Amino acid sequence: MSTVGSRKKPNILITGSPGVGKSAVAQKVANSLGFTLVNVSQVAIENEFIDSYDEGVDSFNLDEDRLLDYLETGLGSHDGGIIVEYHACELFPERWFDIVIILRCDNTVLFDRLTSRGYSEQKIKENVECEIFGTIAEEAHESYPKAAVHELPNNNEAELEENVQNIVNFVKQSC
Repeated sequence: MSTVGSRKKPNILITGSPGVGKSAVAQKVANSLGFTLVNVSQVAIENEFIDSYDEGVDSFNLDEDRLLDYLETGLGSHDGGIIVEYHACELFPERWFDIVIILRCDNTVLFDRLTSRGYSEQKIKENVECEIFGTIAEEAHESYPKAAVHELPNNNEAELEENVQNIVNFVKQSC
């Protein structure tokens, strides 16, 4: 197998607004490829990389320096084969990822998903607006090489399965 840059396997970032299906897609891709899955929010909570809690947006504020130092061990290595799942992308160094997946979702589907999670009206509004304006997609396109970034719709189970296959194919093409 050829390498991706200096890595044996590519590292993948799966990003998008909360509720677009990042966790489900990331888990299925990790299972398909035998890659390690890193849920950044979970890592931050488990390792206490939290500065504070913002009640206004019902969210934790990360201690980004400590989090990035912790993640550098795996993502900065030459092995690769890591999938990172997180709702933002601009905080990660470009060199960590070979493939960046932005999952997108129709606003009505997203609204229903966030409502079923019990999100506050304000949090739903902010996340739906983020999706409408393509905030995360814009950040990804500004932060990573054009060839690395792929936007995929993820509104239903059929699209989810197609996305998993597409990502597996992106990995095969990069090796």
